[in-house]
Amino acid sequence: MIEIKNLSKSYPNVPLYENFNLSLEEGKITCLLGSSGCGKTTLLNAIAGLTKCEGEIPKLKCSYIFQTPQLVPNLTVFRNLLLVCRDEQKIFSMLKRVGLEDKAKSYPVNLSGGEAQRVAIARAFLYKSDILLMDEPLASLDLKLKKQIIELFFEIWKEDGRTVLAVTHDVDEAAAIAQRIIVLSAGKIVSDFVPETAVPRPLYMGGELREKLIGLLLN
Repeated sequence: MIEIKNLSKSYPNVPLYENFNLSLEEGKITCLLGSSGCGKTTLLNAIAGLTKCEGEIPKLKCSYIFQTPQLVPNLTVFRNLLLVCRDEQKIFSMLKRVGLEDKAKSYPVNLSGGEAQRVAIARAFLYKSDILLMDEPLASLDLKLKKQIIELFFEIWKEDGRTVLAVTHDVDEAAAIAQRIIVLSAGKIVSDFVPETAVPRPLYMGGELREKLIGLLLN
């Protein structure tokens, strides 16, 4: 279990978290759902050590998948992955896994958006981390690419079993990927529940889960 205790964080004239507590079950995908400004990214950055906060936050090795791939532009795909893994065989094996074995010598500028995000996924899983953080990694993708990226992510995750904490403001994305969904509002948990069906679920599936999430966000 990963335990965050008594987390407090405020920005100038804007209090956000006050004695916030969260337990994350290892090996599970937890999703933080909420509108912009509710504290989702702040919490990820606090866990990653990128934002200073008060409270007890375990020191974790973190992989991070951002909304944009955040690849080093003057390095090839292979050398971007070499930054987090020195095992060349593992790198080429992962590139084959994500369907980019022919892009090893390409630079980020020559990749499509979907290809760049696949490199970001490969990088996240190649790095030996305690937790994988995801900050709206599907937000900039069209529906077809979202579906492909979700399928690829789960293909790797089911073998890897990494603990994942994802954030999104999109109810359909949360409903598709999360084993546990936590709804945040102004730095507070307003709902915390575990959907009954297994992941991944179809994007834009509709039904009770989607309606429940929309209702929680609107209230």
